[in-house]
Amino acid sequence: KMFHKITAVAPLPDFRLLVHFTDGCAKEYDVRNLIEHMEAFRDLERIPGLFQQVVVDQGGYGISWNEDIDLDGSELWANGITVATPFDGLISFSDATEIWGLSESALRKAVGYKKLVNGVDVLKFGKQWVVTKNAMLREYGQPK
Repeated sequence: KMFHKITAVAPLPDFRLLVHFTDGCAKEYDVRNLIEHMEAFRDLERIPGLFQQVVVDQGGYGISWNEDIDLDGSELWANGITVATPFDGLISFSDATEIWGLSESALRKAVGYKKLVNGVDVLKFGKQWVVTKNAMLREYGQPK
C-alpha cells in the first residue's frame, strides 16, 4: 500500500482543507459531508474556531483537530480534489530520498555534477534543499 504522507494542512472557508503531500501534490478536501453524516465530526461546526486548529499528525500519516477528531492521509488523498498551488511539484530532499529510495548525499552529488541544475531543478532555502518532481522523474524515473 502506498502511503501519501502529508507535509502541511490549512483550513479553508466552508469546512474545506488544503492538504500538501510529500510528493509535491496538493489536494482540497471537503469536510462538510463528514460533519453532516458522522457525529464525531459535528463538533467542527458546533465549537467556534475548532476547525481552524487542524494540524498534521506526527509522521505525516494523517491530520487531527483534537483527541477525538482525525482523518487518515489515505482518505484525504483518495477523496481530495487535486488543486494547483504555487508550490506544486516541489519536494524536499528528505522526502525525495524516501520516495525514490536514494540517499541525500546522492542528490547533493547530482547537484555537484550538474545532473540536477541549481536554480532550475533544485534550490536551497536556508538549510533545506528542494527539488522539482519533474527533475526527479527525468533523472530517476518513477518512484520505487
